[in-house]
Amino acid sequence: MVWSAEQYVKFEGERTRAARDLLAQVPPLPAGPVYDLGCGPGNSTELLVRRFEDHTVIGVDSDANMLDAARKRLPGTPFEQGDLSVWSPPSPAALFYANAVFQWVPEHIAAFKRLFKALVPGGVLAVQMPDNRGEPNHVLMDETTVDSRWSGFFAENHPRRPPLPSPRQYYDALADGAAHVDIWHTVYNHPMADTAAIVEWMKGTGIRPYLDRLPPEEQAPFLESYRKRLVSAYPPLADGRVLLRFPRLFIIAVRA
Repeated sequence: MVWSAEQYVKFEGERTRAARDLLAQVPPLPAGPVYDLGCGPGNSTELLVRRFEDHTVIGVDSDANMLDAARKRLPGTPFEQGDLSVWSPPSPAALFYANAVFQWVPEHIAAFKRLFKALVPGGVLAVQMPDNRGEPNHVLMDETTVDSRWSGFFAENHPRRPPLPSPRQYYDALADGAAHVDIWHTVYNHPMADTAAIVEWMKGTGIRPYLDRLPPEEQAPFLESYRKRLVSAYPPLADGRVLLRFPRLFIIAVRA
């Protein structure tokens, strides 16, 4: 899957809001390194560097393009490439912080359990993931793939991201050995210029695996068909903009 740091940061303010909200719930940390897992272009890493000045902050991402952007943004911060489905730190950590990445990792509950065991006592696993598979912008994305013009490209191994497990499953996975587990949802309502802006948002994340299935000449028509489907689901507000509803799941787990 090909990611674009430039596309991602078009909506950096909206994307970083959830990162700030997650960070606000992280308690004071014991000694040890801080890892920004799925650091992307470094917008969330920058928040960690500012807050945890007495800790070493390390960014981890699987995508070279994102890492290049992160290194340019924070030249004094170490970044490394890693696959979060198998990645583990070289020594116990004080914080694993993950903003909107683990929804892409299959069987990520197993990764959470592995990482939780790699925390020092009092260390924190802090995770935020979009919980929006039932929202119109995702449902209509899947609907577009059924169109006869493009259905052949999606006949096998559909790139549809599965819905998240239930909060109960996360709690049960992390409660053993935890001093504290907190799980909650926040629904953000982002004013967007129009439905074309929603498409631009999706081009930075959710629709990337879909576009990767299409030949270059089919990508623009696919996106325009998707945009047209969004019009009825996102009617204009009083000022002409549209409101993108975006539920997110948050997890804070502190190791005993």
